Amino acid sequence: MQAHGETNGHGNGPKAQLATVDVGRLVAQLRDVFESGRTKTYAWRTGQLEALGRMLAENEREILDALRSDVGKPALEAYTAEVAYTAGEAAHARKSLRGWMKPERVSTPVISQPGTSRIHREPLGVALIIGPWNYPFQLVMGPLVGAIAAGNCVVLKPSEVAPAVSALVAKLVPKYLDTDCIAVVEGGVPETTALLEQRFDHIFYTGNGTVGRVVMAAAAKHLTPVTLELGGKSPCIVDRDVDLEVAAKRIAWGKFFNAGQTCVAPDYLLVHESVHDRLLQLLTRTVREFYGADPKASPDFGRIVNARHHQRLMKLLPGSGSVVVGGEGDEAARYLAPTILKDVPPDSPVMAGEIFGPILPVIKVNSIDEAMRFINARPKPLALYVYSTSDQVQQRVLDGTSSGGAVLNHCWLHLAVPGLPFGGVGESGMGAYHGKLSFETFSHRKAVLRKPTSIDPPIMYPPYTDSKEAWLRRLL
Repeated sequence: MQAHGETNGHGNGPKAQLATVDVGRLVAQLRDVFESGRTKTYAWRTGQLEALGRMLAENEREILDALRSDVGKPALEAYTAEVAYTAGEAAHARKSLRGWMKPERVSTPVISQPGTSRIHREPLGVALIIGPWNYPFQLVMGPLVGAIAAGNCVVLKPSEVAPAVSALVAKLVPKYLDTDCIAVVEGGVPETTALLEQRFDHIFYTGNGTVGRVVMAAAAKHLTPVTLELGGKSPCIVDRDVDLEVAAKRIAWGKFFNAGQTCVAPDYLLVHESVHDRLLQLLTRTVREFYGADPKASPDFGRIVNARHHQRLMKLLPGSGSVVVGGEGDEAARYLAPTILKDVPPDSPVMAGEIFGPILPVIKVNSIDEAMRFINARPKPLALYVYSTSDQVQQRVLDGTSSGGAVLNHCWLHLAVPGLPFGGVGESGMGAYHGKLSFETFSHRKAVLRKPTSIDPPIMYPPYTDSKEAWLRRLL
């Protein structure tokens, strides 16, 4: 099944000839297919995961071109973060799926003996996945891996802000995947609003907190569970005991990858005053080493997604401290130079919300405790980074702060570890996925107690005697 809204009205096959999306009918059809049991089999799930892998391998160049068109992604960044990552998730799920699907035995207390207790994972039903524009392919397909592995029918809603990727997803998905079980709906706010009016069994949304609240409110009307992968200002602490050369390279890479349009990019630095000036020097040198004297001419530096976001970012610069490097912008080219700011007031425009662009504010602190107080006075971030050679400092920060995830002496590589959950806490999101957690996110853990009838102790049945009570008190 495939449906296209008026915003991106592409037709692709007989099931796509819809001027306006009849999402109610679409969801009802998917629910009928799900209730038939078609998606619950191991064969269907592994077959779809294998087909997804082929889709990625056979269309890599087209995917990279679409990402370049929408977000100006350098080819290597697009390949590693979008194509290779998604392929790895699909391969990991396919390899692990039989074990994930196997009922999990748990101990049965004496009071319930004889009997066996197991947890059965069953698919939730029909899921809605709403993707963002910054990693428009990976952040639709990654959750889809989990939904397929768990045996669900799915509606995919790619971001209309990345129209080339959205159109490509709408073209490739019905070509490779089961069109009776997986649908793509293109479009903007009207189509998303119409989708959110339907009853789904799970909604997976990646984006900002404002829309996240809208999604959660809509889900509440149907008591639909949600996973919200939001953002926030992910802080980066640089201690005085640190390898500054390595820190500068890793911070610059983590910040300016995808032109800073990464939900877990270091949003701002809290740098110990004793290494502040030297780090700024090294960051400036690193930016030039990475992107040359003119980053605009570098094939390795991305672009801002559209003019509106370019204007938003440029408005953050006045009143937000002094420019150490960068600051130049070209709206027509969607270019904003990798920018580093110093002497940044905590109440400046650049510190008011998530930056989501290639601007790195640097704030001087006199101690790790001051850095922790700064972080804890603000909403809980999606990620937190600590650069320090001191195990004690690392542990103090981990114990004294709360964040969706944390990385010590690097940036956001925890995303690439299938065994680690990825998700936020508080305003940075709820729920987690990646690896087995993606399978669990789209599964219901059903409790099953199996009792034989050949033995039926009368101890729990009336009449309740003193002897029965004494035995029950011993057993419970």
